[in-house]
Amino acid sequence: MPEPSSSPAAPRAATAAVVIGLSVLLATPAVEARVTQLTITKVESPTFGGASFGAVGQYQRIEGTITGAVDPDNPGNAAITDIALASPKNGDGTVGYSVDFQILRPIDLAKGNHRVVFELPNRGTPLILGTLNDSATLNSTQAAGDPGNGFLMSQGFTIVEGGWDTTAAQGGRSFGVTFPIAKNPDGSAITGPATEEFVIDVTATPASQPLTFPAASADKSQATLTVRENYGDTPQVVPSAGWDYTDATLTAVKLTSGPFGGAGSFGPTALYEFTYMAKNPFVAGLGFAAVRDLATFLREAKTDDNDVANPLAGDVQHIYTFCLSQPCRTMHDFVLHGFNETEASAAHSRHPHDGDRDRDDRNRGRHARVFDGVLNWIGGGDGIFMNYRFAQPFRTHRQHIARWTPEFQFPWANETLHDPVTGKTDGRLAVCTRTDTCPKIMEVNSENEYWAKGGSLLTTDTQGRDLDLDDQEGVRYYQLASLEHSFGITSILPLTPQPAGICQQPQNPLVGNVALRALLLDLDAWVSVGMPPPANRIPRRRDGTLVPPLPQSGMGFPQIPGVAYNGIHHTGDLWNFGPQFDQGILTVLPPVLLGTPYPVFVPKTDTDGNDIAGIRYPDVAVPIATYTGWGLRASAKGDPVPIVDGCDALGQMILFAKTKSQRVASGDPRLSLEERYKDHAAYVNLVTAAAMRLEQERLMLHDDVLKYIAAAQAAAVP
Repeated sequence: MPEPSSSPAAPRAATAAVVIGLSVLLATPAVEARVTQLTITKVESPTFGGASFGAVGQYQRIEGTITGAVDPDNPGNAAITDIALASPKNGDGTVGYSVDFQILRPIDLAKGNHRVVFELPNRGTPLILGTLNDSATLNSTQAAGDPGNGFLMSQGFTIVEGGWDTTAAQGGRSFGVTFPIAKNPDGSAITGPATEEFVIDVTATPASQPLTFPAASADKSQATLTVRENYGDTPQVVPSAGWDYTDATLTAVKLTSGPFGGAGSFGPTALYEFTYMAKNPFVAGLGFAAVRDLATFLREAKTDDNDVANPLAGDVQHIYTFCLSQPCRTMHDFVLHGFNETEASAAHSRHPHDGDRDRDDRNRGRHARVFDGVLNWIGGGDGIFMNYRFAQPFRTHRQHIARWTPEFQFPWANETLHDPVTGKTDGRLAVCTRTDTCPKIMEVNSENEYWAKGGSLLTTDTQGRDLDLDDQEGVRYYQLASLEHSFGITSILPLTPQPAGICQQPQNPLVGNVALRALLLDLDAWVSVGMPPPANRIPRRRDGTLVPPLPQSGMGFPQIPGVAYNGIHHTGDLWNFGPQFDQGILTVLPPVLLGTPYPVFVPKTDTDGNDIAGIRYPDVAVPIATYTGWGLRASAKGDPVPIVDGCDALGQMILFAKTKSQRVASGDPRLSLEERYKDHAAYVNLVTAAAMRLEQERLMLHDDVLKYIAAAQAAAVP
């Protein structure tokens, strides 16, 4: 999906309001750590305008907040950075928080399928209906949105969304959170270095840029602003006279003079880095606990402490997560740090001397495990910049942006590996394997994750051998061939690309919805009845479909007239963030680049420039264009510095010539439409065969097969 590449939508500075908000949570001290209060603010029944979905019937929408309490002494919470310094605390020493939630459930739960799909919103915005239901209008904390094709509802799923992200917008339609800040033991404010990045593209000229945290001092000698155009350029220091804070709150900065954009605006095209002393960090890692505790409450509890009934009490048989992009990286770290074990279970199962209770809890199966299955779409192989002091969860690594953030860290793989570079041995499933609480996992990525986020490290080793990892039990990996980092309504066999925007070429219109619908049902069958899902479908080193991006001939991408190819991609960097990094505290900022020791590979293409490996939609198997997951940035008009960097999440759609004569005249090496398809019937037959093949492989649902056939019949091809 499109992601912000510069700063959050609104200033995220910690204010006194955070402390005031948390004081409300102290009114009723929690007896033990758990969800203590369920506040339902609205029930809309029926919702979706009264629409009914087959045998399941009508749905209702429940919105509200949960209040929770986290025990800092519980081993299940030990991974949360600064949890012991959270302020204020409840009377019993637990740490309070609240998050927004929403439930979309069948009015008659008996008619549902007793499965919950728990979505982690992306920067406060839920995207599940837009993805799995092709909805034109998304749901929010205040509205159910458009049911679209009704897929989730017709299947009987209950949809749950809950806040977790400290940088999501507060109030309005966003799923926000109220978390405490960390303070020194004497109650004084914690200060420390923080780095912000402001990404300015093409014609953008913003007057100011917000800071995630307020500066600790107005003294400009404690801050540095630099600017460059490409990531590989040497940053230039903006003199202190050339910038200033916008006002006394110290929560945003502006340019005042000089050739770096001029007074009143940040100029295109540029990467600005602002490093300063910040104050009042949120205990952002509580987001993991909030997700864990809400899911546990909905599955296990009958009521909250005030006898407010759990709307799903006694109904939940299985819970699966669904996410797009940023929150999938959250799920990577959620599992890595052991949060897929319930807090009550963790209190026993991580103490060896409590062996009998450990076995009893783990033998309860689903009760000790939080989520039974995880469906990650476009999460790559990274974690998230969340469980750190002065966290910035909205940031995301790509080739051009946010390269200095700590989300790109060993371990990338689910398999436990030894990393000779850092000397560490770890894997994302190491903790949950020890406690027998691992979920079934599907990692689904686009081509873009390989180019822009070093995604090959998810399935290749870090031991200098550049080899594929063995298939991991309980995990499946799928690449959607030739897709960008995409979100939107499914466009079956689109005949035109999207506008170029900040990129050099028109953008790729393909999205993941079709495959994701099928994979959700495959995940459910895997968890509920033990039916193995389709085998891994990813590029591999062993068969030559996962290769270095250069030379171009080795990667396979054709020389298309007017289309630049430079092989630029996200490299496997190692950074020094300072000696306290393993405790979640960054003291060296910007970090020092120690080298690029981790080899990163990209999918090899056929002679058309489309990926060879992965799940190939009929669009790719029977193409009318070259589709790529990568693109290159466009330069601002008159900019003397050539832009060579990637276009972040965006790819390209480069149409084939219609006729051989047009192709030859332009020098295009790719066959024209008339050379590929002798007539319209031939094209329709090939699309039909490709769609039916995916259905047989359980990678496309029958309804979507019919849509592909109808679209092919309606398309003017050749």
